[in-house]
Amino acid sequence: MGQVIIGMDPHKRSATIEMVNDREKVLAQGRFGTDRDGYRTMLKLGRQHKDRVWAVEGCNGIGRHIAQRLVADGETVVDVPPKLSARARVFDTGQGRKTDPVDAHSVAVAALRAKGLRQVTVDDVTVALRLLADRRDGLGHARTDLLNRIHKLLLELLPGGAKKFLSAPQARALLNTVRPRDLVGRTRRRLTSELITELVQVDKKIKAADKELNELVATTGSSLQDLHGIGPSGAARLIGDVADINRFATRGHFASWNGTAPLDASSGDQQRHRLSRAGNRRINRALHIMAVVQLRHDTEGRAYYRRKLAAGKTSMEAMRALKRRLSDIVYKQMIKDAKKAGTGPGGHVGATLQSSAADPIPMIDTSEQSLPGPADTQPRTNAVQLGRWSACQGSGLMMSMLVVAL
Repeated sequence: MGQVIIGMDPHKRSATIEMVNDREKVLAQGRFGTDRDGYRTMLKLGRQHKDRVWAVEGCNGIGRHIAQRLVADGETVVDVPPKLSARARVFDTGQGRKTDPVDAHSVAVAALRAKGLRQVTVDDVTVALRLLADRRDGLGHARTDLLNRIHKLLLELLPGGAKKFLSAPQARALLNTVRPRDLVGRTRRRLTSELITELVQVDKKIKAADKELNELVATTGSSLQDLHGIGPSGAARLIGDVADINRFATRGHFASWNGTAPLDASSGDQQRHRLSRAGNRRINRALHIMAVVQLRHDTEGRAYYRRKLAAGKTSMEAMRALKRRLSDIVYKQMIKDAKKAGTGPGGHVGATLQSSAADPIPMIDTSEQSLPGPADTQPRTNAVQLGRWSACQGSGLMMSMLVVAL
């Protein structure tokens, strides 16, 4: 009977499905709960068709929980990006109305027509790295918030406040020099002491998180930490979010995905590019931190940055060019790790090319042109050469006409 596509519009407590064959004929529809009974009923209905594929929308978001349950039960699941299903819904009949059955139908049609959709696999080490990297980022934000509050209170307790980069022991030493007698001062001192105690606890958690990230990154066989400016948190973020580096055909695709490639804003004869604020901002932040660290030390990155400044670039433009160059370096390193491991994703052993990733294979909707420096340039025919060629063509045409006339 041909392949059957089971499109699914997932939610937290429910899932709406629609089954279509290879001719887009609707075979069945239904709405099921995501609890044990509802899931079993839905799975039983789907298993009535032998050659079936489950197409779940947003397997890296709201559809992750149901997609992982299906994969664990031996089902074939593909990830349909929400943008792809939205396009199918807009171009379908029904004026693009958005309901759960319509969404399920759009997901099924998109999966039937699209090629190269990512097949969902069981969560692996990349997911663990992503979770730990998120936890580490949260601890960093909490530490910054605590320091800001401590600085505010110390400024009201000490003339001039405290220095910018303040550790918990230093803050405790400064606080011990203050002995206020009034009620407000004593309250400020007590609150500052409590915040310093919390800061000590957060620092211990950060140290433990870094140790765990180091150990887990080491098991992947990645050499990202050999690059200047990438620590355990940055390496975990890159491996966790990128997962399968081979899903990016070129370094330009990778730069477009992480937002370091400029956006094409050309119009007519005017060729220009502007800053991209799209892409994976977490990876963009990791590359930014890498660039800042390289600028603080005598590295190739700082030399490249200074060359851009000498060429007339502003400091921000030079930083963008440096981030674009570092994106190429990271891409090259991850490709090298993948080839060394002989498996593909992130350079860790035991994964497949269908390893789960933070995003689907990116389509080309942004400029993949590199900023000056990192990418190879293609030779272009200038206006003078074009004029000479046109003149030669015109002369040849005139000679041909004279020969015919004679």
